Amino acid sequence: MIDRIMNAIVVTTGAALLVAGCGGGESGADGGVQLSGRVEIDGSSTVFPISEAVAEDFGIETGGGVQATVGYSGTGGGFKRFCVGETDISDASREIKESEVRECAANNVRYERFNVGLDGIAVVVHAQNDWVDCMTAEELRRIWEPGSAVRTWQDVRPDWPAQPIKLYGPGTNSGTFDYFTEAIVGEAASSRPDYTASEDDNVLVQGVEGDRYSLGYFGFAYYWENQSRMRAMAVDNGGGCVTPTDETINTGEYAPLSRPLFIYVNMASLERPEVRRFVEFYLERAAELVPQTGYVAMPATTYKQGLARLSQITGG
Repeated sequence: MIDRIMNAIVVTTGAALLVAGCGGGESGADGGVQLSGRVEIDGSSTVFPISEAVAEDFGIETGGGVQATVGYSGTGGGFKRFCVGETDISDASREIKESEVRECAANNVRYERFNVGLDGIAVVVHAQNDWVDCMTAEELRRIWEPGSAVRTWQDVRPDWPAQPIKLYGPGTNSGTFDYFTEAIVGEAASSRPDYTASEDDNVLVQGVEGDRYSLGYFGFAYYWENQSRMRAMAVDNGGGCVTPTDETINTGEYAPLSRPLFIYVNMASLERPEVRRFVEFYLERAAELVPQTGYVAMPATTYKQGLARLSQITGG
């Protein structure tokens, strides 16, 4: 998966399929007509690997004439495009904000949200960091809050090195940034500014790997793909130290940094058969592809409910 992410900001797939009624398995949705056109997806870098994998399999299994492009401008950047009608699907690692709801409404963009997976934000340190295995949520707050007085590891605990902490994290357009700051600092988008920020999680991976005194955070899949290059810390939210794993993310035990992942779909775009079939394909394959990309799949009933809702919306 990481090779895909590093080699392609945009994934283009060909997809032609013969269709015979919405929900009709591989045959799709429009009565035997070969599909063509374009599906435009942008948004969360966290959800990007899932949508990329779906787009690739959509092309492999259907092969032909639909072009699906997947970008990762961040959840906020994705909603900026989505709410003015530039994209069909917006990947999101948080729920849409009220300001974004108003922007969509102002532009007459109606949408439907589908849950596609679960993530745990990994708090990571250099592979050779040998002094920390766990931090409390309060210690993380002290490090990341605006006006933080923490400059060195020793400022966190007196027996840690008197070396500057080099911080790495998502940029301000990222849903991961919004979720982490709300969960840890207590207010979304409230963060100290003096850290290396990027919407590209691979840049953050490289930064943490390159500095022994680093500390960073990003989606679990990027840690999962790079665990030989860094370590994920456990987080103590008051009930003891918990490491992010499939199980602790799925149960919510990895608190407060477990979260759902979404796609938002433009309702007008669903009137186009190529978009309708792509979303259907997404929900059909998510249970298989989400774990392959390093995240945790939703319960099977969630995907079935999503498919039923899609069928009801589209009349398929």
